[in-house]
Amino acid sequence: MVVFNGLLKIKICEAVSLKPTAWSLRHAVGPRPQTFLLDPYIALNVDDSRIGQTATKQKTNSPAWHDEFVTDVCNGRKIELAVFHDAPIGYDDFVANCTIQFEELLQNGSRHFEDWVSPGASRARRYCAMRYYR
Repeated sequence: MVVFNGLLKIKICEAVSLKPTAWSLRHAVGPRPQTFLLDPYIALNVDDSRIGQTATKQKTNSPAWHDEFVTDVCNGRKIELAVFHDAPIGYDDFVANCTIQFEELLQNGSRHFEDWVSPGASRARRYCAMRYYR
């Protein structure tokens, strides 16, 4: 297994086509819950350590953030981007996540990654740009 040691700079740019989960809709009222808009934010983790989270964007399923995070990584294996709905009552609702393995990033020898990342079969996507320095 390949691990990463060095400085990681991540810019979370935007997400498109986020869909509320059934759990997110539990407090929705009205005849058309499929038009429910989220209050999304992204939590950023390297392995099991929280690096930070974006600001919450109000009432949108296609938010734009352009938030940057910089951290030193020691023996890093993966980056996780998890989207949550900022719930007004109780715990925030999980919406989607994706994991990027450092091994995949380091295979091409580049120090830069910029692309859309998608969680599994979902149509939701997130755009992020990363730079990493060993």
